[in-house]
Amino acid sequence: MVVKPEWLRVKAPQWERVGSVKEILRDLALNTVCEEASCPNIGECFNHGTATFLIMGPACTRACPYCDIDFEKKPKPLDPTEPDRLAEAVQRLRLNHVVITSVNRDDLPDGGASQFVRCIQAIRETSPSTTIEVLIPDLCGNWQALATILQAQPEVLNHNTETVPRLYRRVRPQGQYERSLELLKRSRELAPWVYTKSGIMVGLGETDAEVRAAMQDLRTVDCDILTIGQYLQPSQKHLGVTNFVPPEQFEAWRQFGESIGFLQVVSSPLTRSSYHAEQVRVLMERYPRTAAPSANSSPLD
Repeated sequence: MVVKPEWLRVKAPQWERVGSVKEILRDLALNTVCEEASCPNIGECFNHGTATFLIMGPACTRACPYCDIDFEKKPKPLDPTEPDRLAEAVQRLRLNHVVITSVNRDDLPDGGASQFVRCIQAIRETSPSTTIEVLIPDLCGNWQALATILQAQPEVLNHNTETVPRLYRRVRPQGQYERSLELLKRSRELAPWVYTKSGIMVGLGETDAEVRAAMQDLRTVDCDILTIGQYLQPSQKHLGVTNFVPPEQFEAWRQFGESIGFLQVVSSPLTRSSYHAEQVRVLMERYPRTAAPSANSSPLD
C-alpha cells in the first residue's frame, strides 16, 4: 500500500464559510464537483466563496475507474430550471469567475451542449461582469455541439485529457486521447478569442517522458492553460495510486510547460482542474485576445 505523504495533508476548513456556501447550494438544489468528486480542496475553495458547479447530474453515463461521481445508465431528464438556479447562486455568492462542468450525458444527442448554453446565458443576464469557464466532456466527438457551446462565448473552454495515451484504456476506457486533442484544436479554430485549457492527473504509472510528451501534444493544438495534479484514490473500488509525485517534480513540469509556450501552468500535488481558476482573469489582462463577435452574429456556422 502506498502511504500518503505529508505534502498531501489538507488543513481542516473553517466551517462558518464552508457552511454558508453549502447552505446556498442546498437552498438552490445545486450540485458541485467539489462534493460529488471528493475534491481535496473543497475547504479552501468554499472558504473563498467559490465552487465548480456540476450540471446535468449528479449521475454520469460513464464509469471511469478513477472518478467518484456515480454511474447511471439512464440518468434523469434535464431540469429546465437548473440554469436559473445556477445563475442565482453565482449572483448570491458574488463570484467574479465561475466554473461550470458536467457529468457525461452520452444519452443526449448533443451531449448536453444546449444546457451549457442555457446556463451561460442565464449567468450573463444576472452577473454580466462574471467571467465563465466551461469544463466540458468530449461530447462523443459531436463538433456541432462544441460549436454550439462556443457560440455562447464562455471566456475559457476547458477539457481534460486526464492521462497519457498509454494509460487511456485503463484509466479512461470510454474516452479517446486523440478525440480530446481534436476537441481542443477545433475550439481554438472555431473561437480563437476563447482561452483553451486542459488537465492531467499523475500518479497512475505514467513516466516523466510521457507527461512531457502529452504536454507537447497539448501545445501542438495550441492549448493555453494546463493543470497537473496528483491522483488520489476515492475508495477501494477505484484505481489505486501507483506513486505519489513529489512537489519538485510538479515544479519541473511547470517550468517545462512555460518553456514550451503555455500561458499558464498550475502544477502541484493538490492542483485540480478548477483550482484557483479565477486567476485566469489576470491572464486575460496580460494576454488579451481579439474580442468575440456580437452574440447576434453566427461566426461558427
